[in-house]
Amino acid sequence: MRDVLIGLAAALIVILMWHQSGFIPLVLLAGLFLVLFRFSNLKTPRFNALGREKPGRKQIGFNQIGGQEVAKKELLEALDFVLKPQDISHMGIRPLKGVMLVGPPGTGKTLLAKAAAGYTDSSFLSVAGSEFIEMYAGVGAQRVRQLFSSCRSKARRENKKSAVLFIDEMDILGGKRGTHSSHLEYDQTLNQLLVEMDGLSGNDEINILVIGATNRPEALDSALLRPGRFDRIVQVDLPDLEGREQILKLHLKNKPVDEAVDLAKIARETFGFSGAHLESLANEAAILAMREKQTRILEKHILEAIDKVIMGEKLERKPGREELWRIAVHETGHALVSEAIKPGSISTVTITPRGKALGYIRQQPERDYYIYTGDHLQQQIAVLLGGAVSETLLLGNRSTGSAADFNQAVELAKRIIGAGLSSLGVVSIKDLPRGILHRSIQQIIGAQEQWVSAVLARQKELILEIAHYVLEKEKITGEILRQKISHRKEAC
Repeated sequence: MRDVLIGLAAALIVILMWHQSGFIPLVLLAGLFLVLFRFSNLKTPRFNALGREKPGRKQIGFNQIGGQEVAKKELLEALDFVLKPQDISHMGIRPLKGVMLVGPPGTGKTLLAKAAAGYTDSSFLSVAGSEFIEMYAGVGAQRVRQLFSSCRSKARRENKKSAVLFIDEMDILGGKRGTHSSHLEYDQTLNQLLVEMDGLSGNDEINILVIGATNRPEALDSALLRPGRFDRIVQVDLPDLEGREQILKLHLKNKPVDEAVDLAKIARETFGFSGAHLESLANEAAILAMREKQTRILEKHILEAIDKVIMGEKLERKPGREELWRIAVHETGHALVSEAIKPGSISTVTITPRGKALGYIRQQPERDYYIYTGDHLQQQIAVLLGGAVSETLLLGNRSTGSAADFNQAVELAKRIIGAGLSSLGVVSIKDLPRGILHRSIQQIIGAQEQWVSAVLARQKELILEIAHYVLEKEKITGEILRQKISHRKEAC
């Protein structure tokens, strides 16, 4: 920008001299030039001001990160190359220049990068990919040069021999070239990053390890991921059952938790939670305990916090008695179908409005599932249809409250077809005629609706009993629900 201003000012001076203008316009132009020059020097702040870490920050160790044992192992091996340059030189190993952390949001990618800096006793600098992109061509490339220069300068000031450079949102900075038709600023910025990484060497005064993070690896340019730049791609996935229990222990360690709390049970009920979700869960549980003026966090606080993290805060609006009865019947249908398919699967049934839901059931899988059979997917469809079928059997009609259930059922049916688990065999959904696809979805859902209708038709009195209980208490636990089911079976 400064070069542009200087060029414009010089051109104006030449034009004025050519037209033999007076002395005063030249003085004014010179003054304007000085002002513009001064402001141009106040342009982009240098990246040493964007380092996220303050002096005296608390170091994060790998032992403070739970649920990511595989990712930590891969990253630690890469960091050993930074710690032992003589050993890797003796073995003829080329030092790794970059490590790409790939995974969903909230899984601990930034924490892993900070722990890497502490583990190697390196200087740490953190930036986001969005900070590089401007509308003016060349600015992003200049910022990349400043970034690597600032990284080396920061390491020298801290008397470090190595630096860890963490770049979050790497898909913005390193997106595939040619996909941005508006201007070439993205491509120029990425090109500069590639050049800087090519210039890294194990013999440099300051050894820099670049750690990138993204939740969209498919958007990254292939040149960025080739060996010699980002040599390793480390998957930072959602924690499994054991990992969630570890993370819960870490986040509840500084909180007064009642000894009766079963963290293994809580871990089972938080399938799909990231580390960030679990941290929020621990925090919300402490808030709920404080609201009730309790000195310790009880299991009920943690269970309610799960609902809050998933669904949101309780709503002030209260449906009328007639609507509440319909909601109770609807949710009872879901619960009974789930228990018929897999006894012990229901944790809670409630008609307390949260977020956009007027009522909901929470299931507790006995373990984490990563692949599903056709039977499992069909059973999920059956549970989704339980609410609408229950309304039809007891109230004679359905409501718009089933719309979300039907949408999910359709998506599951499409998943069955796309996985080659339907009567159509192996097909390509995108090439399948819409009429055939529609009929196949109807067949899958229709078959499950018939089965659910047969199951619930034999349990009308039980639906009424449980729905009345839920209407009165607003909630029923899985234990009480199963007691009522067991008593009804014994009575029959």
